[in-house]
Amino acid sequence: MAVTSKGEVLMWSRADEQKLLTGLLGLLITLAWLVLWVWGRSPYARFLDHGELEGISLPGDTIFFLVFVAGWTLMTVAMMLPATMPLVRMFHALTRRREDHWRLVALLIVGYLGAWTLFGIVAHFGDWILHQALERSVVLESNPWVIGSGLFIVAGIFQFTPLKYYCLDKCRSPLSFIMEHWRGRNEKRQALWLGVHHGVFCIGCCWALMMLMFAVGVANLGWMLVLGMIMAIEKNMPWGRRMSVPVGVLLIAGGLILALAGAPLSTMIF
Repeated sequence: MAVTSKGEVLMWSRADEQKLLTGLLGLLITLAWLVLWVWGRSPYARFLDHGELEGISLPGDTIFFLVFVAGWTLMTVAMMLPATMPLVRMFHALTRRREDHWRLVALLIVGYLGAWTLFGIVAHFGDWILHQALERSVVLESNPWVIGSGLFIVAGIFQFTPLKYYCLDKCRSPLSFIMEHWRGRNEKRQALWLGVHHGVFCIGCCWALMMLMFAVGVANLGWMLVLGMIMAIEKNMPWGRRMSVPVGVLLIAGGLILALAGAPLSTMIF
């Protein structure tokens, strides 16, 4: 609400609150990009690379692992929060008459980011286990391009799968998703779990694309921007669903090019 010069209290209109929410989210996303940019140019940039964590032993090096989790969470805010803004705005519009509606929106975002953070932790340890296994193979250890090429091909193939389209359709229908998961009882817990559920479907839709960040490096802002735009367009544009096939074709072609070149991905990315 706003206060006039005469001390009169005026209720903010729905449009004003939507503008405020969009501005706050935009500020949060911009800060995430800025922090990642500054971090990537600092002496501590190596801690954004999961490769730095391959030799750590928890809990002795817990601090380094937590730093990586912080970097992954920042990347999630920068890349994934723009793609889910329609659902956040829709949820705010439906709950704005509640006194605690801002807290509910915050819990929704926390649940969404929490799901992605957990995915990043699981993906990191899965990647670590994969590297440990590959180190026991002389052939694969001498051909490191196999991992990057394989990730691109797997991500491309996933673009054609029924699971991709099922999760994508869930993400592209924010109103029906909210109506399916929001009952208006135990509001705080439901808001948190609504964010978690949306995060799970978002992961189901985009996990393969996000795994490419392990191939190119978490701090690679160029790839972050490209992949973030692809995922935002797929979810939010009217024609976004039709992008999945050409993106899949390009990823498979990129994986095959890497395989034919026989060079590590790190020497070919921008």
